[in-house]
Order: sequence, then C-alpha cells, then structure tokens
Amino acid sequence: MSLPKFTYLAPASLEEACGLLDQYQGKIRTKAGGTDLMVRLAQRALKPEYVMGIRNIPELEGISFDPDKGLRIGAMALLSEVADNPVVLERYPMLSRAAKATATVQIRNMGTVMGNICNASPSADNSPTLVAMNASIVAVSSAGERQIPIDEFFLGPGRNALEATEIAKEILVPVPLSRSGVSYQKISPRSKVDIAAVNVGAMVVVDEQGTCQQARICLGAVGPIPLRATSAEEFLLGKVITDEVAEKAGALAGSDASPISDVRASKEYRRLMVIILTKRALLEARHGTGI
Repeated sequence: MSLPKFTYLAPASLEEACGLLDQYQGKIRTKAGGTDLMVRLAQRALKPEYVMGIRNIPELEGISFDPDKGLRIGAMALLSEVADNPVVLERYPMLSRAAKATATVQIRNMGTVMGNICNASPSADNSPTLVAMNASIVAVSSAGERQIPIDEFFLGPGRNALEATEIAKEILVPVPLSRSGVSYQKISPRSKVDIAAVNVGAMVVVDEQGTCQQARICLGAVGPIPLRATSAEEFLLGKVITDEVAEKAGALAGSDASPISDVRASKEYRRLMVIILTKRALLEARHGTGI
C-alpha cells in the first residue's frame, strides 16, 4: 500500500499539538489509530502535507469514571479498551457492546472510539449509543476548551464540528439516571464485522410505575448523520413501554428515517429494519430500567 508523501509529526503534549494545528492549518491531518485515515491516504482521498500522530500525548489517554461527572473516554482509548473496561461493562454496558461490534479484533486493537466518532460516518457503531446517552465531545485549541453536545457534532458524511485548529480531547458521558435503560442494536449485510446496514441506540428513563419520562433514540446508516427519531421519542412520553407501544414507536422511527439504497441494503429494507430494531431496542432498554 503506497501513500502520498507527507511529513510526520509526533507532539508530546496537547499544547504542542495545538501549536502545530495553528502553524499548519489547512495542511495537516490528525492520526489516532489510523484505521480510517490510512485507508483514505492510500486511496488518495486525502493528500495532507503533514500528518500529526497523537499517540504520545498523555492527556489523551485513559478511561475513568466520576460518580458526579460520569464517564470519561480519552481520545486515545482503543475500541478494545472501551469494550473490556470494567467500569464500562458495569455502568455503560451498551458502550461496550457497540465497541465490540466495531469491525475486527485487529481494528479494535488499533482504532479508537474517538476516531470512530470523528470520522463522522453515518453508520459508525459507536455513535448511536453515545447520542442516546447524551454524550459530549471536549475539543481543545490554543484558545482553550469547549464542550460540543454530540447532537451538534455531526455535520454530514465525513464532516464534524471540530475547527481546523482543534483536537478532540475526550468523550464525556453523563452518569446514568435512576431507572434508566440503554440498548444498542445492529444489523449488517453479511456478518458482524461488516459496516452496519442499520443500527439503533436507545435510552429510556421511567418512573416507579414504569411510565416513560424521557426517551432518546438514535438511528444510524439511514441518513447523512446519526438521526434522532424525534417523533418516536415524543410518542413514548407518558406511556408504559409495552410490546404494542414499542411497535408503534418503531413505526414512527421508520418515518423519521431517510435511508438510501446502496451496496449494503435497499432503502426499503433499511426502513423496515429501523422499525424492527427500534422496537427491540426499546424493549431491551425498558428491561434495563429494572421496572
């Protein structure tokens, strides 16, 4: 695999990385695991003058949990690390499921959750659960930090809300609310390692009687960005999530989707799978509330 010529940069701190982004603005690309970037370079879809590797930046490492602030996933946390992390498995099991559903073992041992998000693919495995759980992305530049709600992070296929001089530092996921449940569902055309034809993330919060107080549903691979199924979310409020209610919500989610036909699936099949997977996700999320 031949690559276009570029100068490789390896900053040792966030401050140094931000300085390089300022210096080479418009001529530089950031490399984390490289599982997406290297393919695009090989295909000549990108021809940057500089590639900045961020593996040596300690501020981007690690996964941690704070009972008040929630989960922090550093930009260099590998997919395999998120999948197997004890805190994630205990408190955020659907984030683990999504990470495990991403590609192959080899890619999970190289690629990062942050890279999967920043690649801004509509079919990314890790986006729906993070959207459903109302995560945010912390971006850093020489001017300081800002938090970007994940709902506002995706601008289009391959396009995210990071400025040219910003680097994504970490993903923040709130502490799960009492009586909340989350689910991640995926279907792919040939095998579990394929890119999703459709995926769905859902979170529901219920009261002591099991009545839905909050719902967030995110649909992947059926629009230019991960889509919120707002009609289905509004329908669920004030209702107990029975099989019938979940089925009606699935039908509304199908209406919220805007799929296309491509090599992985037809738009008709995708819409049908949105209906089915949304129902499954809502029933699993309801079960996870413990009510």
